[in-house]
Amino acid sequence: MAATTVSVGVAVRTLLIVLMCLMIAALVYVIKIGGLASFFDFRARWAIGLLADFSINVVVIGAWCFYKDLSWIKTLVLVVLIFAVGSVATCGYILVQFYKLSPEEFSNEPLYFVLVRNQKRDVDEHTKGISVVTAKVIFSALGCLMLAALIYTVIVDLSHSYAEGFAPCLSTFLTDIYIHAVIFSVWIAYKESSWINALLWILSLLCLGNIIICIYIVQQLSYIAPEQPVSLIIFKHNSNRDLQSSDPLLTGA
Repeated sequence: MAATTVSVGVAVRTLLIVLMCLMIAALVYVIKIGGLASFFDFRARWAIGLLADFSINVVVIGAWCFYKDLSWIKTLVLVVLIFAVGSVATCGYILVQFYKLSPEEFSNEPLYFVLVRNQKRDVDEHTKGISVVTAKVIFSALGCLMLAALIYTVIVDLSHSYAEGFAPCLSTFLTDIYIHAVIFSVWIAYKESSWINALLWILSLLCLGNIIICIYIVQQLSYIAPEQPVSLIIFKHNSNRDLQSSDPLLTGA
């Protein structure tokens, strides 16, 4: 069992390194061809859909970063970096969490210890987060926003002028979005006890974008009681009892 968990940890860490290198190459490419300015050209209508999808990535990663570090400053820095260099920042942040693990943590359950908050913090530093109901409302609204942006883009841009929207930055933008989709896919695979369910969710995510991640988060929130902390959504359902007994920061104590 230990060998299996170590293999998973090594595989995920290696995947993150590969994804980060891929995104760096995509950024170098768009800079080399002089297409960096097209990132900020929002006259291209397809940019509305991509920006909505990208913003959901920022919200999800930023929320986890704040839970992880309990620091608005660190969260703000990460959000700014994600807007600046995309998934390079996301992959880099997660890799740092991997390299912080002790040998015992890495050999036990590396994904859990990467996701969970630093337990060395004083419990008094914990501040109560948003409620489950509020989280549902937020991610339902984000999902509706993404759906509206997707419908608008399809209706408006499926025309003879559609090709004109393919600015030089598009390939880099899509690379970033799909790298984040792969990262979320790893999280979904970690949470789901059934590989069939995980595969269906992942395929839906890769096809429809962050509309699916919003639906998935809202569904997972429905498994949490209103009085429980939203942070329980991060972990496997069968881990909730152990988490609540071993990590007081997750219980809101």
